Amino acid sequence: MVAASALAKTRALVARGGNVSAMASRRIRERAVPMAPELSGDLPPLLQRIYAARGIGRAAQVTTDIAALLPISSLDGVTEAAALLKRHRNGRILVVGDYDADGATSTALMLRALRGWGFAQVDFLVPDRFRFGYGLTPPIVALARERDPTLLVTVDNGIASNEGVADARAAGIDVLITDHHLAGEHLPGANVIVNPNLIGSSFGSRALAGVGAAFYVLAALQRQLQSEASLPPGAASVAQFLDLVALGTVADVVMLDQNNRILVAQGLQRIRAGRCVPGIRALLEVGRRELDRLVASDLGFAVGPRLNAAGRLDDMSIGIRCLLTDSLDEARALAAQLDELNRQRREIEGQMQEQALAAVRMLARRPPSQQRQGLVLYDADWHQGVVGLVASRVKDHAGRPVIAFAPAGDGLTLRGSGRSIAGVHIRDVIDTIAVSHPGLILRFGGHAMAAGLTIAETSLDVFARAFDEEIARCLQRIDPDDAIWTDGELNVADLCLQTAEVLREAGPWGQGFPEPCFHGNFEVDASRVVGEKHVKYWLRPAGSSTRLDAIAFNLLGEQFTSPPEGTLQLVYRLDVNHYQGERRLQLLVDHVAQATKDK
Repeated sequence: MVAASALAKTRALVARGGNVSAMASRRIRERAVPMAPELSGDLPPLLQRIYAARGIGRAAQVTTDIAALLPISSLDGVTEAAALLKRHRNGRILVVGDYDADGATSTALMLRALRGWGFAQVDFLVPDRFRFGYGLTPPIVALARERDPTLLVTVDNGIASNEGVADARAAGIDVLITDHHLAGEHLPGANVIVNPNLIGSSFGSRALAGVGAAFYVLAALQRQLQSEASLPPGAASVAQFLDLVALGTVADVVMLDQNNRILVAQGLQRIRAGRCVPGIRALLEVGRRELDRLVASDLGFAVGPRLNAAGRLDDMSIGIRCLLTDSLDEARALAAQLDELNRQRREIEGQMQEQALAAVRMLARRPPSQQRQGLVLYDADWHQGVVGLVASRVKDHAGRPVIAFAPAGDGLTLRGSGRSIAGVHIRDVIDTIAVSHPGLILRFGGHAMAAGLTIAETSLDVFARAFDEEIARCLQRIDPDDAIWTDGELNVADLCLQTAEVLREAGPWGQGFPEPCFHGNFEVDASRVVGEKHVKYWLRPAGSSTRLDAIAFNLLGEQFTSPPEGTLQLVYRLDVNHYQGERRLQLLVDHVAQATKDK
């Protein structure tokens, strides 16, 4: 249980009485489908409906051909960035990365390309989150200067590193920033900045991940080198590294607009064909995923967390080395280390989540007058590398923006990670608090749905109240949506392997372009518990004799103590299950409730 002292410090409440967001009470709503979408008649009607519900009205909007990428030169600053890199071809370039999967893939991408194109002196530096925090901070610049670089290149960070950039420039070091996070009021004084989210940017996709920004810079550099005939013979094209781009894009949970879907689809094609870096192959092996059957969610659930575990618990350089090595044996050894770190991360996260959810339930029982709109959680024993995962879990449970804090390790400050809901821009919320309460927030950064910050431990109560007040103002302008959105009900005839195969190939699916899911009532023929928390079901659609396999992961616990039986209302996705050489339809159950008589 969370200690009473921790709850006292938290001052965190959710803005609803009684139990918090019980799954069975959530509404199921169907996505609206615009009338007469102008899609190809070659597409199955079900797929046309699914695309239309995601805002796709023309066949050109679903192409994943690389020729349909937004033009390289349309990303502001890439031409200047390429020229800056080229000037330092014979200098010492140090790539400063970030400690998550987007940062790791961005770093590996930059090093693989530059080294392969004749840039002989290229190395990387990734901050230890526990000692230096995030970004190109002055201490990181001081550490970098020990290597005597002529150029610092940030990937997936740097846009808020005003002081660090100033220190580097004062020391005579050029700085190239490639990032995708939101900028503050003043931009750092780098030589060149490439960021699709700068105010006034004309680029057609603000959803580009950090690795996507790095890819565009390298693509521009490749063109300049080719135009001068200075690309080494047989050098790899930047397109050959799209496996890294796909991994970083999916793992960072950026919106999969069409440009990102093209990048991910092209990367998936390379991985499926076995044309990926050994590190990705090794990470898929420890994650028990098959290359030729890979989908985007495999990168998000099997590979990304293992990379992220290094940055959360240890040193992200392990993950970067895994992506840089050309030796499959070395990649497998590093992947095994990452897998063990991920196992440790899951254990720590599970304990912290139990504590956080217990605190939320306790706080939700307080009188309505003491309820709050924003939720701030803190425990003195929490791990700062895992608070973001806890915030995400509690946000999903409570349906409100959440910031979870842990001690920073210096005895003076706390580091927090926030997650938000649709309609509430959490980075802007923190920025507003920073303006209205000068000195309260020591450092912060992020984007609409996720942000990080550092505060003094003594400021926790003041911050919690300020966060609640600002979230309350934001929620006055929106209608929080705790519904489960589906693509409607399926006919029994569509509950088949062929439909599952069509949907599997119709992606990539992900953030902002959700994988199709459906709802309906099913009769339970039989069930059994698998691995303590999962339930294997044999079901029949209500009124049908068709028998289907289904699995509900993590069903047992907070909502159910034993497998629910009878007639159930399910939200599910269609999956292809490979077992003993046979391909069969399997339903992946996302939500379970007892069916009502009126359906």
